[in-house]
Amino acid sequence: MKTPESVLKKQATQAKIATMAKEKSVAAKQKKAADKKLFLANAEKYAAEYAAAEQAEIDNRRQAKAQGGFYVPAQPKVALVIRIRGTIGVSPKAKKVMQLFRLRQIHNATLVKLNEATIRMLRLIEPYVTYGIPTRATIEKLIYKRGFGKLNKQRVPIADNSVIQEGLGKHGINCCADLVHELVTVGPHFKEANNFLWPFKLSSPLGGFSRKTKLLHYLEGGEAGDRAEEINKLVKKMI
Repeated sequence: MKTPESVLKKQATQAKIATMAKEKSVAAKQKKAADKKLFLANAEKYAAEYAAAEQAEIDNRRQAKAQGGFYVPAQPKVALVIRIRGTIGVSPKAKKVMQLFRLRQIHNATLVKLNEATIRMLRLIEPYVTYGIPTRATIEKLIYKRGFGKLNKQRVPIADNSVIQEGLGKHGINCCADLVHELVTVGPHFKEANNFLWPFKLSSPLGGFSRKTKLLHYLEGGEAGDRAEEINKLVKKMI
């Protein structure tokens, strides 16, 4: 019995679809393997760069001490800002600055590039936020544990590198190591990388804030304002 032409056509179409799916699968596997190799190479390169920078700082400090002088480290380039107060009693100017920094909710945290303008803005909102200089380890932890990306205006968890690649691939940022490096070193695409990251939603710190001291400045024994490197200890409690 002769096979109907419609059946033959259907079989041919299905065979074509199966071939295309197989080709796509092979191509995807090859791309994944190549990407993995590239990401590992990048991570190793950045690790060597960080180690060299740390060693250079140690050498400079030792050299200054040997010559009877002082070593002054470079000014920090990036700050981590955490909102610690709600909306009650916030002046319109401070509210606007917090909107610019994307700190719309209590315990939200964002990274801010430090320059004369942003330092002035931070001083303006000091009673409502606490901020300081994050270490590379802190930035890594925030991205790995609380990292969400912005794709098509939606909040997408950074579960793997494909999310970063989709959002920032055009800027040469393809994996988590690339993203951390761009944020830590304040690279040329810092703005795009920072805007890609959704504000970090942190928990209330372990043990909470004291009611008596929450409104005081950090230097007066309170919680608000600049706390320099001590911000890392607070983030550890809030992640």
